[in-house]
Amino acid sequence: MGGRQRPPKARGARPEAKRRTGRPPGPRADRPAVDPGLEIARLEGYLAWEAEVAAAQRDARAFADRFPWLGPDDREALEQAYTDDRLRYAEEVVDRAVGRCRALAARYRAECRRICARWAAVCLSVAFAVALLAVVPVALHG
Repeated sequence: MGGRQRPPKARGARPEAKRRTGRPPGPRADRPAVDPGLEIARLEGYLAWEAEVAAAQRDARAFADRFPWLGPDDREALEQAYTDDRLRYAEEVVDRAVGRCRALAARYRAECRRICARWAAVCLSVAFAVALLAVVPVALHG
């Protein structure tokens, strides 16, 4: 019984594992740099999703066990429907969480830009005031 799984994310070409020297390949112009944090996050996401698929299949079998009078085909159909519903719900939960994270990230980025603009305005004002205070006495005495 295979559960409905999310399709894997599109990825670029995989880099060579090793060069002839036996060392891992270094950065090259034709290959983008790999972000280890991003790769770890992808691996964690993959493992979490696989755990969810396995739990859904396990729970589907336990649910179908409540109906011993079902034939093999009906039992398989019930397990598949249960697994599909559970994974569809899990996808919706993940999608809502991702949407909320993106909305919060956009909000925080906008707030940071606003704060940085205010600080830049304050710093420029102070620099202008200091320059003005340095020039005015020279102009008045001059």
